[in-house]
Amino acid sequence: MEYDLKKVSSMFDIKGEFVSCKPYGEGHINRTFLLKTTEAKYILQRINSGIFKEPDKLMDNILAVTGYLRKIISGNGGDPERETLTVVPTAKGEPFYVDGDGNYFRVYIFIDGATTYQTVEKPGDFYHSAKAFGKFQKLLADFPADKLYEILPDFHNTPKRYENLKKAIAEDRSGRLAEVMPEVEFALAREKEADIIVSALKEKRIPLRVTHNDTKLNNVMIDDKTGEGICVIDLDTVMPGSLLYDFGDSIRFGTNPAAEDEPDLSKVNMRLDLYNIYVKGYLEELGESITPLEKELLPVGAKLMTLECGVRFLTDYLEGDVYFRIHYEKQNLDRTRTQFKLVSDMEKNFEELKRIGMEI
Repeated sequence: MEYDLKKVSSMFDIKGEFVSCKPYGEGHINRTFLLKTTEAKYILQRINSGIFKEPDKLMDNILAVTGYLRKIISGNGGDPERETLTVVPTAKGEPFYVDGDGNYFRVYIFIDGATTYQTVEKPGDFYHSAKAFGKFQKLLADFPADKLYEILPDFHNTPKRYENLKKAIAEDRSGRLAEVMPEVEFALAREKEADIIVSALKEKRIPLRVTHNDTKLNNVMIDDKTGEGICVIDLDTVMPGSLLYDFGDSIRFGTNPAAEDEPDLSKVNMRLDLYNIYVKGYLEELGESITPLEKELLPVGAKLMTLECGVRFLTDYLEGDVYFRIHYEKQNLDRTRTQFKLVSDMEKNFEELKRIGMEI
């Protein structure tokens, strides 16, 4: 679908006259455009309301978190327009605009002089992404996370993900169960570990925190001059949760040099050097704001988030590929196998993972 982007942009409180608005970036969920005017640059996005059913609550979360960050960053002598996202309101003062077809749009100030990277090309980039996400956590340590809306309910409820898997196994609606029995057995053999983080949160043994829930390298703006991570972006999935979720997803994504759907599992492994680098940067920034139990559970977070992701891919494969977008028939099965290979690697090196965390 095409949109009248000039008309949409005119609804926002932007500086200057419209020059252009063209597709930008590599995101798969929202439609993103680079909006240029005679005076400034902006990011204009169409929010995917098919996935995010309540865009108003999503924007409430983003405004609450970025507003809180702006105050702290300013108080620390930083630049809030480069160190956190800045929502540009509509001319009526609203955080989003809804067109006649029910499409939701928002605008951010464009952060110049910084780049996002899709893969870990240099270990230094991974280190600086760790510092950026660690700083994000530290600055929000006192934010009342329970005030945020749960935009995607049960997103990292690993026991719930297992319930969905067992339902898919029982129904076998796509007739694929027989070919994936090794993967099913791998997943079910680890079900007893699924509630470690959920239980720790419920029993208040670890704190409820603001979590990003999509802590990939490409959601950190890396300064072009200094190489440092300056801003965490893509806050759509900001919700209450555990920092173990965010840490684990970073490790799942960033320490594997192979593609997420790599069919040759000999290329899939968890690089211990990259794990070491990430833990170092993360803990350097968090400092004393991480609790002893959270620190102890960092390897558990890495393993559980990887296992959970594999369980989700396997469930979708059994259900006939209804959730994750695929480009070939067995892509979700390949994705499942890469995640389970990473879990196996983590298990083999688990004592080393624990040692790395406790020595920093």
